[in-house]
Amino acid sequence: MKFLHSEKFLDMKAENLMIPLERVAHVQSKNNLEHALLVLTKSGYTAIPVLDYHDRLHGLISTPLIMEAILGLERIEFEKLESILVEEVMNKNIPRIRPESTLHQYLHLLVDHPFICIENDAGFFEGIVTRRVVLDLLTKH
Repeated sequence: MKFLHSEKFLDMKAENLMIPLERVAHVQSKNNLEHALLVLTKSGYTAIPVLDYHDRLHGLISTPLIMEAILGLERIEFEKLESILVEEVMNKNIPRIRPESTLHQYLHLLVDHPFICIENDAGFFEGIVTRRVVLDLLTKH
């Protein structure tokens, strides 16, 4: 457990543990829920980042949010999927960190979130740090 308290480990920058934008499944805020559900299903994830056309981070969309949006009183209204936009139901209140953030600064966020979005000072999405990456690194030591 000495390694856990090591400053070297806790000082690792998010940019060094990051999965870059190009490798992260995501959707655009103006996509409809049908597209978002397709991306979520194909990727196997339950939540993914929502970006605009300039790669600025706006929130997260998840399978439970989509299901809640199409849940009717007596049935699931699948026909709504194509008429509701992602931006109408996404979660906008999400944790965000900067590329230079140290593991010490965001480790507590990974307790409740499987991944944390990284955005630069201008608000552009750069990638994610996953709980899995951090735990894999920890188990190697």
